[in-house]
Amino acid sequence: MAYSKEVVIHKINHNNCESIEDLVTVEYPFTIFLNNEEFITLLCSPKGLDYLAVGFLVSEGIIKSKNQIEKIHIDEEKGHGYIELKNKSPLAEKLFGKRTVTTGCGKGTVFYNVLDSLGAQSIENNVQIKAEEILSLSSQLNEMSYLFKETGGVHACGLCSNEEILLFHEDVGRHNALDKIIGEAFLKDMGLEDKILITTGRISSEMIIKTSKRKIPVIVSRSAPTDLSVEIAKTLNMVLIGFARGRRLNIYNGEKNILIST
Repeated sequence: MAYSKEVVIHKINHNNCESIEDLVTVEYPFTIFLNNEEFITLLCSPKGLDYLAVGFLVSEGIIKSKNQIEKIHIDEEKGHGYIELKNKSPLAEKLFGKRTVTTGCGKGTVFYNVLDSLGAQSIENNVQIKAEEILSLSSQLNEMSYLFKETGGVHACGLCSNEEILLFHEDVGRHNALDKIIGEAFLKDMGLEDKILITTGRISSEMIIKTSKRKIPVIVSRSAPTDLSVEIAKTLNMVLIGFARGRRLNIYNGEKNILIST
């Protein structure tokens, strides 16, 4: 399935107008069915849909263990993802009928209350990372973002060690890109307590809560955090870094975890 498509545009440059073909990213309605019942529709990029479905359900607390999953089937032609669970959670029962269509970039599909999440357990954060390593990871993320280079219309997200990006996804929605990372790590049984999450998008409260729920201790963005995400980082003992690009970065919390060369 194509992730971008050609459209004809009229481009104006210094009062000159020309008709050219340009690439735009594909935005794809993807409906998740939970035990054959329609659960939610996400607007996303049509790649890594199995990871998106699982990651979304993990993020929302519907799936707690991989043993719950009996079957995953993706029908790309219809835009459907079917997840069969052994035991449907009480939370899933409550949420049926609260179907939302979203890219995860505006109003979001937050089924949990942000204030409840502020009472979450603090992360035991022993990560030590050099500032140069963070900037290197940010540069690697930029180099891997082929769809963004083509269209300028997606966000990228990576799960990293100190040295390299281990998992990578792009999506029209920054929350979708993060859920794809969460889903792939979950299905591959990856330990996350020493990993770094890096994104191109703004770090909102929802982004940092999704990250904290998986016990990822460090979140980095090439963009900015919100005030609430800074407060959550301080409450949950997370390293929060923004504007990590070129040779600079801003540490909003966790300066003790960042090693600076002198």
